Parts: sequence; structure tokens; C-alpha cells
Amino acid sequence: AVNAGAGMIHGTFTGIGERCGNADLSIILPNLKLKMGYECNGDISQLYSVARRIAYISNTQIDNNRPYVGKSAFAHKGGMHADGVLKVHSSFEHVDPESVGNKRKFLMSEVAGRSTLITKASAIVPNLTKDSKEVSKILEKLKEMEHYGYQFEAADASFELLVKRTVGLYKPHFHLVLYKTMSEFPVPTGGMPASATIKVEVDGKEEITAVMGNGPVNALDLALRKSLTVFFPAIKEIQLMDYKVRVLEENSTTAAKVRVLIETSDGKKSWSTIGVSNDIIEASLIALVDSIEYKLSMNE
Repeated sequence: AVNAGAGMIHGTFTGIGERCGNADLSIILPNLKLKMGYECNGDISQLYSVARRIAYISNTQIDNNRPYVGKSAFAHKGGMHADGVLKVHSSFEHVDPESVGNKRKFLMSEVAGRSTLITKASAIVPNLTKDSKEVSKILEKLKEMEHYGYQFEAADASFELLVKRTVGLYKPHFHLVLYKTMSEFPVPTGGMPASATIKVEVDGKEEITAVMGNGPVNALDLALRKSLTVFFPAIKEIQLMDYKVRVLEENSTTAAKVRVLIETSDGKKSWSTIGVSNDIIEASLIALVDSIEYKLSMNE
């Protein structure tokens, strides 16, 4: 339409609007400026952060594969693929990620090579080389965790914590002393069907909190954040954006191991964490604890 002479583009950011089929300005704007050479008002390098802020306020999700502003829009997985990007960015990327405020991502998985690991770990632990003892330790720990059922390609925050724990750079901000959940059956009409009690310790001081929630995981989330807000007020900023569960051993029925992946946001940045266990409550709690630990480490 623009090439045909249209002078006004109507759309909504990330496609949110009163009707379906709205043109997505988060895709149209960079296309016009970066691909077609048109001048657009505003700083397009803020595109990613604006999209995240809108999603946080509206409590909506941005698909990971959404062009320009998706978390995986500039993600690279295979070892040879990632190595090629490191040598010549444009070989696999249509624009510079930083031009829209996004960033290049290298996914850790069973097909990622040593160079990919070094690239990701170097952003966490400076001065790593392929011959570093730390790299061997991280690789060994990564294989151990993946054998258990973890996959870090969609959980960068948990991967960063894993690296820091493995090389001795991690100091926990709190200790989870105990947790307990209870559910009512049948579910009370209009009521909260579950409760959670959590005890945490911070610098020798303990805090016990009991909270009602819409299910045991929600109750745990609320209880954990409420108890830690006493020590870390910044936790009030965070909000659980997404929660996914996958059964890893389908033939094991109710005894199957599960993988929980959660996405959290503080309105400025979003991050993903993971937990794996035969107990869905424990797996959820592992992911929730990592999420809060990551937020606190960002504030240091």
C-alpha cells in the first residue's frame, strides 16, 4: 500500500485493538524504516522495550517468534549456525537486533556447540576461553541437568544462575526453609481453593507467611513474594506473565517427571526460569525461586 502511494498507515501496537486484524505497528514501523528507507517519527531503537511495557500493562503475551520484538526473533541454536552468526552477523540476521532494541540470543541445548556456550557464559563470567576449567565445569553441569530433564534454551535466567552457581559466583539472597500447600475439595463456590505456607530466612531472620490462592501454585507464588517483600521491596514490581507445564515421561502416568517454565516481568524486562521434578508443586517452586533470585541479582 505504501509503495502504491498510501501516505497514512493505520495500526495498533502489537496488534492490540477493539477489532481483530489490526495492522501491527511493531512490525510495520521497522519494515518502513529499516527495509524501505522511510523516515518514521520516534526512536525505533525503543521498539522492543515499548512492546514489553505494553504487554506488561495489558497483561498480554508477545509471541516469542514475533518479528523484531519477539524474544526469539534473533535467536540462534545450532552450533554451526551460531558460529556463523558470530563471524558474520548478516549471514543469518536480516537487521541488527540493537536497531530495534532487541538482542542476539544463543540458545543452550543438546545441539549447541562449545563456542555457543562460551559466548553465552562470557556475558556472565568475563574472560572465559575454550580451555578454561570453568567451561568444562559448566558443560558437565549442563549435561547433568539436561539428562535430568532441564532445557535451558527458553530459560535464560535459570541458565545464568546455573553458570554462577557452577563457578562459585552465586550467593543466594534467601533460603527457603519450608513450604506446605493444602487444597479444599470440593472447591468452595467463589472462594480460594488452596492455601500455602512458606518460611524464608534472610541474613538469619525468618519470615513465615500463609496465603490463600487460586490453586496451590498461585498460593505458593503469592506466599513466596509476600514473605520476601518484607526484606526486598523491589519484589513488588514483578508479575507472573506465563506458566507452562510439560510432562516428560508420558508412560509413567501420575508418577511422571514434569518440567515447569515460567515467564516473569517487572514492567521493564521479562525473563524465564525453569524447574523439573516428579512433583509439579516442587517444580513450580524451583522455577519461582529462580525467578525471584534473578530479579534480586539484577538489582545488585
